[in-house]
Formats: sequence, structure tokens, C-alpha cells
Amino acid sequence: MGTLYLVRHGQASFGADDYDQLSALGRQQSVRLGEYFRHKGLSFEAVLTGTLRRHVQTFEGIAEGLGLQTEPLAWPGLNEYDSEAVIAAIHPHQLEKPDSPEMYRQHFRLLRDGLTQWMAGVVSPRGMPSYQDFVKGVSSALDHVRSRHSGNVLIVSSGGPISTAVGQVLGTTPETTIELNLRIRNSSVTEFSFTPKRHMLLTYNTLPHLDAPEHASWVTYA
Repeated sequence: MGTLYLVRHGQASFGADDYDQLSALGRQQSVRLGEYFRHKGLSFEAVLTGTLRRHVQTFEGIAEGLGLQTEPLAWPGLNEYDSEAVIAAIHPHQLEKPDSPEMYRQHFRLLRDGLTQWMAGVVSPRGMPSYQDFVKGVSSALDHVRSRHSGNVLIVSSGGPISTAVGQVLGTTPETTIELNLRIRNSSVTEFSFTPKRHMLLTYNTLPHLDAPEHASWVTYA
């Protein structure tokens, strides 16, 4: 039986012109996670990442902290949905960059509504696949892990694909999958046990590498 570690990327640059870039803290979170894996004596027989820059940068930080030499396999099916396109599909007026608690709340209210409609097939955000095709991209990565590996495997991705994977394993409703997605933390670890036939959830959205009091301020969500 193998173990699949699904890691959400470190803190990105929410509200900046280019979100797809780790912040300085996001880089620290990633390196710290690698150090934690090294302390636990973990090694990985394979690594898969999405192709977004924040995925690659997070893996680079983990590899630095762990001393990992494995070359990751780029898997586009692990890429995140386009949140701006999801919101634009239901809110045609461009939002200002969020700079207050109320603006952040508005952003995530609209995102939740847009995701609900996308998942139900009501809207088709520009430049995005259907929700069914998005799920297939995630499932293809899980199928690859089950069919090719039997030890520890690392996936570095985003909240959308990771919550979708959990939803597929547990058979949750789309509404529950959205709630899982919006609560997942940066650099968090979700674990599946797997056999050639199936995946089984062990843990979700944990931050064992940030448990110490000195890292309390490193816990972020966006």
C-alpha cells in the first residue's frame, strides 16, 4: 500500500498583478515543509506537479528543505481553475483589487457562487474546461499514481484540484467540495493511502510543519 501526499502551494500573491508567484512567506512555508519531511525520514519515489509557476516554486522550496533530487512530472490536469474567469462568468463588471475585509468577503462570495454554477453546468467561464473535464484532469493524476507506484508519492497542486480529489474519494456533493476548497491552507498536506484499485483518505488540510508556536503567523489561506 502506498501513500500519496497532496500539497497545496505556498502563499501566492493574492491581490497583486501576478497572483501566480509565491510570496516571500510562501517560499518559507515550502522550504519548512521540506525540512519537516526530511525530519520524518520521508522520501518520494515520484513527484507530480501542476504546471503553474506557484506549483513549481513550491516544489523547489520543498526539494530544497528535503534535499530531494527527483525530477517532477508536470501534469496539466493538476492546474487550478481560473478564479477571475469564474467570477467574470457571473459578475460582468471587473472587481477592484481587494484591500479591505469586506472586499475580500465579496470576492469569495462571488467565487463560491461562480463555482456552484460552473460545477452545475450553468455557466462556462471563458478559457476554462467544463467541470467534468476539470475532474477528469484530476482523476487522471490519481489513476497514474495508482497504476504506476506503490510507495510514497508527492503531488504539488492547488486547492481546487486537491479538494476535487478528496471529493472524488469520499463521494461528496459539489457544494461540500467547494467548502473544502475554500478552507484549504497554504502548504497544507492531505494524505491518501492507495492500492492499485482505490485511494482512501487519511488526513486533510494539515500543517504539521507549522505546529510550533514560532510558526503560528505562517498560517495563510490565499
